[in-house]
Amino acid sequence: MIQLTRLNKNPLVVNSDLIKFVEQAPDTVITLVNGDKIVVRESAQDVLDLVVQFRRSVLQGVMLCAEPKGSPLAPRAIADASKDDAENAGAMDAANGQGHLSPAAGK
Repeated sequence: MIQLTRLNKNPLVVNSDLIKFVEQAPDTVITLVNGDKIVVRESAQDVLDLVVQFRRSVLQGVMLCAEPKGSPLAPRAIADASKDDAENAGAMDAANGQGHLSPAAGK
């Protein structure tokens, strides 16, 4: 969510995921995915900067919440899929960094 200001100086909070596009002509008009239009005092560049700042903060929060490798809560789907691929169809030889395919161990 980003905080903006209507032309009458009333504050407004907008869900940035619902913004379809922003126009600057001469007032800033935000068009939402449902077709609603909102006119705000901020420039189009200011709106863009606020959206980018908000999304960075969300992604940064996700990174801060990620569990360290080896934690019982860490995601394992990719590692498990790679292990299955290595056992069933051969895999990249990561141990020596050669980058060649080697036969699956024990088969």
